[in-house]
Amino acid sequence: MTSTLKEALAGEARSLGFDCAGITDPDAITDAAKHFRAFLDTGGHGDMDWLAASPERRTDPRVLWPGVRSVIMLGVNYGPDDNPLAILEQRTRGAISVYAQGDDYHDLIKKRLKALARWLVAASGAEVKVFVDTAAVMEKPLAQAAGLGWQGKHTNLVSRDYGSWLFLGAIFTTLDLPRDAADTDHCGSCRACLDICPTAAFPAPYQLDPRRCISYLTIESKGPIPHEFRKAIGNRIYGCDDCLAVCPWNRFAQAGREARLAPRDALRAPDLADLARLDDAAFRALFSKSPVKRIGRDRFIRNVLIAIGNSLDRALAAAAERLLDDASPLVRGAAVWALSQLTEQEAFVARAADAMNSETDETVRAEWRLSAVMPREGGASSIPGHLE
Repeated sequence: MTSTLKEALAGEARSLGFDCAGITDPDAITDAAKHFRAFLDTGGHGDMDWLAASPERRTDPRVLWPGVRSVIMLGVNYGPDDNPLAILEQRTRGAISVYAQGDDYHDLIKKRLKALARWLVAASGAEVKVFVDTAAVMEKPLAQAAGLGWQGKHTNLVSRDYGSWLFLGAIFTTLDLPRDAADTDHCGSCRACLDICPTAAFPAPYQLDPRRCISYLTIESKGPIPHEFRKAIGNRIYGCDDCLAVCPWNRFAQAGREARLAPRDALRAPDLADLARLDDAAFRALFSKSPVKRIGRDRFIRNVLIAIGNSLDRALAAAAERLLDDASPLVRGAAVWALSQLTEQEAFVARAADAMNSETDETVRAEWRLSAVMPREGGASSIPGHLE
């Protein structure tokens, strides 16, 4: 009966919009659990405190739910219909990660998971629980164990059918269902994802230091972006697709974003000057139902200002100028750096001397001091002693 039920489950999953499904044992990720604990011990999670909370729940599905006997892993293809890296050449436009250009996938995937779970309960009487991304579940190792793909050298899941473009979700059940064979690593000697990383966030294959990752810096990091990474960020204002987009396995994948996952026109290549004008209400309106909304207006504008500073377009200096008086110190500090990149050194130093008399936040004052002595694109700076 369980084999027949498994076949029916796969058919129902496809009808609900899942592109792939597999089943694994709850204790199939013991090796991944060891690596995860070692990662936490190094402090690599940075500001992501939720990763370090109750690690035993994340590393063992049976701790999360003692009754689980099978883990059903499901994937939805979100492969883009064009090259996500092309926008990096449009310096006055913002690059938003492919997954965040449409509606929040968490909501969409969870609805499908719940529908499939209801079907499974009706068909079998089993108990179920559903999880998508935000829960304490190691989805990528479980997906590999269930045969959906393998964790590539960039640490993301890679599929022979969908490349590096899969949203994942999980259903835990008390049913003892037939297992699928785990997938094996097919990366070979390829290093494309490692070599393209702008901030050298991979200390070794299959290892990621999130504190250097642009996705972490623009999404998870709550404070000012460290100076050492600002130039490398370019015009990436939410996330980074470089290591995903360069994966050779993508050539076998078909563009797969359906209407509800498709990018909004306003988020494909938004104008940086327009984004810099967003107040909190306008930010919330633009990113309604979008994952971008979760980082809040101030962190987002911080990212926009870093991109403006990297634009090399002096016409955008006015956008940074307007935000020097923003209520948020995080925004003001980023505006200082952006302005420093787009104005002549002598004029900026003079402006800094005046600003230091009125600025009350020490983090912003530090931006004025440091930005006044940092070299610009294409030239070294002089050190103004009167700012010390």
